[in-house]
Amino acid sequence: MLNTITGFLADWYLVTKALHVISVIAWMAGMFYLPRLYVYHAEQVEPGSKTDLMFQTMERRLLRAIINPAMIATFVFGLALVFTPGVIDWSQYWPWAKAAAVLTMGWFHGWLSARRKEFAAGTNTRSGRTYRIMNEVPTVLMVIIVFSVILRY
Repeated sequence: MLNTITGFLADWYLVTKALHVISVIAWMAGMFYLPRLYVYHAEQVEPGSKTDLMFQTMERRLLRAIINPAMIATFVFGLALVFTPGVIDWSQYWPWAKAAAVLTMGWFHGWLSARRKEFAAGTNTRSGRTYRIMNEVPTVLMVIIVFSVILRY
């Protein structure tokens, strides 16, 4: 059974890798855009207004239709790559750095989801400046992930 699975993963390695990259691009696009929406939502929108409801709709749809499915696909295809024979050498530093950064990205995804719920409840207390600062988190994590994978220290 194990040989069948590892053989399948090896045969489909390039397809899995392509699907992983596509998923990551979609996830990152959403992770860059959602905090920017929060900046404008926090700074320019009166709670309970039509604009507030429009922002809430945009944020909810971005999370549910793009960011959440892209994150799930990223993890599924990423784990398939991890279990593909010969792809990961866990004695090196890079897979650990990448794993830590990916898990932190997952935490940030959860943080963004919690903030959306606060906007929906009308209880957001964070400023646009906070969201501007947090908007840099996915960029820093992306740099760590890309350099880890490409340089493979």
